This record gives sequence, structure tokens and C-alpha cells, in this order.
Amino acid sequence: MGTVPSALKHCLSYQHLLKDQLWIAEPPAAAQPAQEPQASGLPEYIKIVEVGPRDGLQNEKVIVPTDIKIELINQLSKTGLPAIEVTSFVSSKWVPQMADHKEVMRGIERHPGVQYPVLTPNLQGFHSAIAAGATEVSVFGAASESFSKMNINCSIEESLERFEEVTKSARNMNIPVRGYVSCALGCPYEGNVVPDKVAEVSKRLYSLGCYEISLGDTIGVGTPGSMKKMLEAVMKEIPLSALAVHCHDTYGQALANILTAMQMGVAVVDSSVAGLGGCPYAKGATGNVATEDVIYMLNGLGINTGVNLCAVMEAGNFICTALNKKTNSKVAQASFSTGTIN
Repeated sequence: MGTVPSALKHCLSYQHLLKDQLWIAEPPAAAQPAQEPQASGLPEYIKIVEVGPRDGLQNEKVIVPTDIKIELINQLSKTGLPAIEVTSFVSSKWVPQMADHKEVMRGIERHPGVQYPVLTPNLQGFHSAIAAGATEVSVFGAASESFSKMNINCSIEESLERFEEVTKSARNMNIPVRGYVSCALGCPYEGNVVPDKVAEVSKRLYSLGCYEISLGDTIGVGTPGSMKKMLEAVMKEIPLSALAVHCHDTYGQALANILTAMQMGVAVVDSSVAGLGGCPYAKGATGNVATEDVIYMLNGLGINTGVNLCAVMEAGNFICTALNKKTNSKVAQASFSTGTIN
């Protein structure tokens, strides 16, 4: 065997102090029931949807080489993560960072039991994704008219018409479709977003056939209070088992918001390795909540994820080295002896 990477050595040195938090024994044998409350009222199992390779990298100013993206996904595939968002089949004119979507999709190593969803804004993107080997797709709408027009260049109603075309085609091909609702807790252009509007858009996506609706705090302005109100509204329209949360950490509220959602029964959480990402259309919106930090919190709560935290930190170390930037994960910063990874 080769030498142990220095970052992993440092991670291993913490085992005697943080064993319960850093390691999870074995991945779950099979998909866990979405809602199995513990005595604490929290779900016993949380599904982590890793969005780093897509949502994390799409806003990087320097184009990330295709082989780096593929290696990142391959490393993440070995961590026990059940779902890894690979890329986005959008026009390279709008998102240049995702122009190599076909090459990335075809180049990754697929592991049994791991989902590899991709974003598809319209029917053209859907067919391109399927031709490249995608077996799950996501459509992305918004609860804000202004954001919808900025992000996907159409109104909410027009976006839903496009998504209906995608979901119909996907249904005919037995391709599962996930739905995103951006600006669920606030919009960079309109400010506060009414919870009933989030519920309305979520209901439409669910009725179109999206098996899961990921509610996104796109600019990270939400608090546990606004998260609770928003979820209460959405849960009147959609089964709890079909909900996920996607939190950005702009105001440092992401973990608190995720905990609030879990206390309400949500059992699917989106996160990004090393806290990469941000919204290109929302000024000041920093990265997604770090996968490492979410898993550390869940491990400390005794909640199963099936994910090896040290392996995720290694993947984070890899991509931060490639990008020549510091990780946004507090757990990784504390566990690794270096600050900026060179």
C-alpha cells in the first residue's frame, strides 16, 4: 500500500478525541425509511445529497479542468454518500463552468447504490443528459419571479411549463426527477418570500411528478424561525417524505436551519464538500453548507448517514488544493493542521 496522505494522518490523529463524530461504522445495508423518529424526535437516518461537483463548482471564476471534476466525483463516490449531483446540462453561454457536462458524465466511475443526478432546465437539456448516460435529473424553479427571470430567463409559470415537458419525457423513460425551489427563505431582488408562494411552487413541481422537492435558501438569509414557517406551509401541500432542504451559510445559520428542518421530520439534506458554491445571481451569497460540518453534527446526534467523514474531508482537501483555496468547512479547518491548503 502507498503512504497515507498527510491530511488523512492528521484526521486519524483526532480519532481518540472525536471517534464518534469522525467515523460512522458501516453504511446502511439498504435505503432507510425516510421517517423513523428516534426518541429525540429526530430521524434515525438522514440522506445526504452531495451538490459540490455541480452547485459547488459552477460559480468558480476559473474553469475547473474536466479531469479534476471527475476525480472529485470518484473520490466522493467512495465515501458512502448515497447521491452526488454531477453536473448541469445548461447552455455554456449561461454557465461556462458546466460546458464539459457530457465529458464529466461519461468519465465518472459509477458505484452501486449511488445516485448521480444532473440538472436539466428544459427538454433539450434533458435529452442531452440522457444521451450522456444520466439516470436521474433535476429541474430547478424558484419561488421568486425576479429570481426565476434572472436565473433561468423565464417567469415561474413558463418554467413550470418547461418542467412539465421534462417530467413527461422522464416518466416515459422511467427516469426519476427531483425538483428544486430556489429562494425559499428570501430573494436577492424581492427580499422576503411568502411561505405560501414556496408551497404553491412546490405543490406544482410535486404534481408534475418530482419525487422530491429540495427547498433552497439560495442566499442564506433564513433563520430557524423562517425555516419553520416555510416548512409548515409546504407540509400542508406535500408529504413530508418528499421534502429536502438546501441551505447556504451566508449568515451562519445553515446548521441551525437544518436542525430545525430535521426536528420537523425532514430527512434529506443537500450539502457541498468543503462548503463550495454560492449563487452567481445573488450578490454576497456565500457557499453551501459544508458536507463535513453537516455530517459532524449528525454523527454527534447519533443520526446515521452511512458516510465516512474522514473520506469526505480527503475529497474536500483534494478539490481545495486543486482550486488553491481554503476550505469553508469548520470541521476540516479544525481537523487539518493547515489553513490554506497549498
